[in-house]
Amino acid sequence: MTAKILIVTGDAAESLEVLYPYQRLREEGYDVHVAAPARKQLRFVVHDFEPGFDTYTEKPGYTWPADLAFAEVDAGEYAALVIPGGRAPEYLRNDPELRKILKSFFDADKPVAQICHGPLLTAAVDGLRGRRVTAYPALEPDMQSAGAAFQDTEVVVDGTLVSSRAWPDHSGWMREFLKVLRAKAPVT
Repeated sequence: MTAKILIVTGDAAESLEVLYPYQRLREEGYDVHVAAPARKQLRFVVHDFEPGFDTYTEKPGYTWPADLAFAEVDAGEYAALVIPGGRAPEYLRNDPELRKILKSFFDADKPVAQICHGPLLTAAVDGLRGRRVTAYPALEPDMQSAGAAFQDTEVVVDGTLVSSRAWPDHSGWMREFLKVLRAKAPVT
């Protein structure tokens, strides 16, 4: 039976941070499902870095269907979790169904990959306390407030938690996450 991976996201997620792990994990042989607040066509965004801007810019991105609503997810069926960034995490962290899903992955010490603003979700369930993480650099104070040791580097691996700063770090992020997955949930 092929191991299943869950991606949790919503509208305004960063397009690349959803679609790159989705495609890379499928390429590796995993069965990947996207869960959101509701089964619907999600509207992603593109964050880019442009000269003269103090922060990233945002443009409309791809659309993608959610396979499941958070309320339909049985976390026990999934071997690992991916948490993309973008603006989605800032409102998703308030969803009680999603918080149950996140907590179950951390309680079971299953592999979790988070990137960019995704750690706002794991912070909401107290999943970062005492851990080493990276995130979008502007989140350093949020990560420290959540009890994590922040490192501004391409990727940080802390046990089964693999974090990265943003889409320019994808190759390192997925390379390290796949090492954890192959050890904990190999493709059969």
